[in-house]
Amino acid sequence: MKIPFSPPYIDYDVEKEVMDTLKSGWITTGPKVKLLEKEISREVGASDTICLNSASSGLLLALNWLGVQKGDEVIVPSYTYCATALPVLHLGATLVMVDSDDDFNIDIDDLRSKITTNTKVIIPVDVAGWPCNYEDIFSLINSDSIAEKFKPDNVVQQKFNRIVILADSAHAFGATYRDKKIGNVADLTVFSFHAVKNITTAEGGCICLNLPESFDDQKVYEHFKLLSLNGQTKDALTKTTSGNWRYDIVLQGFKANMPDICAAIGLAQIRKYRLHLEKRQEIFDRYNEAFKGLGNIKLPKSRDEIRTSSCHLYMIRFPDFDETIRNKMIEELNALGISVNVHFVPLPMLTLFREMGFYMEDFSTSYRNYSTEISLPIYPHLSDVQVEYVIAGFSEVCMKFFIKNQCI
Repeated sequence: MKIPFSPPYIDYDVEKEVMDTLKSGWITTGPKVKLLEKEISREVGASDTICLNSASSGLLLALNWLGVQKGDEVIVPSYTYCATALPVLHLGATLVMVDSDDDFNIDIDDLRSKITTNTKVIIPVDVAGWPCNYEDIFSLINSDSIAEKFKPDNVVQQKFNRIVILADSAHAFGATYRDKKIGNVADLTVFSFHAVKNITTAEGGCICLNLPESFDDQKVYEHFKLLSLNGQTKDALTKTTSGNWRYDIVLQGFKANMPDICAAIGLAQIRKYRLHLEKRQEIFDRYNEAFKGLGNIKLPKSRDEIRTSSCHLYMIRFPDFDETIRNKMIEELNALGISVNVHFVPLPMLTLFREMGFYMEDFSTSYRNYSTEISLPIYPHLSDVQVEYVIAGFSEVCMKFFIKNQCI
């Protein structure tokens, strides 16, 4: 049996929605993008949502709006995908990395030690869909010793009058923190709708707004729409209406808009998302129940007293093993037809960041998490037979390596 790692969910409703877009004669940014923005805002409780061509663009546009520039520092975790960090570099700002904690998310103590008078933004990452402890993060930035360090450089930063929390929640659509949906917790939240995510638009992402009362959310939304379309005052659909051909360019924008053909996929998926989330939770729980007696394994959490996961990834760890043994386990799982993955290669292990002066020995927990981790398939269209095959195959490989390495 062959079990793919994370195929996109494409059913008749997706096909129907896409065909409706194709037959409409309008496939770039238009009415379906607006509909998807409203559906996302309703689902997560955000005041407004801006759909874009990727989560990477979402982070870039958010940092641009915040006025991040050369001389500013933006803090990111070392345990994340490169897309969290690259927008910081694109804007010429200084990238600051912190270690991860045992739950894969940002280490609050290390975060505290890295904040300076140049820190403008912190980008926590909800790894695997497991929310960061946002209460601790906000308590930290609002504490007297940290708050007094903040030096605003523009009107937007003055309105915040503190470090801004821009969440990279690429994995976390549907997750909750203290009874709030992720998307309505951080100041700005970026989701990904890449092909492997819980909801996909093939390629895509969005920014969800949860700004202080000092902001006019509608004006901020309009600014982001301008920013995403080259700073152009009229989108392509508006220009097709009678007498609306003339446009202006009013700011130095980007080309980051989401087209309707992509939004159509997302619209069909978001309408069924709660059912899909329940199925992910069910598979997550089945894995945890099946593996709890195998040996010294660190099982992931899907819920605790303050949060629930979106169950985007099932990340399991082997504390007694090293990277070499982990890699051999992956080879054997692949030989059984079970596609697995590793999330993530920490940033300091990648050439770009290593050559910038980031070294893995400075991020010991990130390396330990990475070197002992395997991600198993988890998605709503994984059948019961496939789930049982993954459980049986994974258990077989685990026991073989536990015995071989005398861990039981």
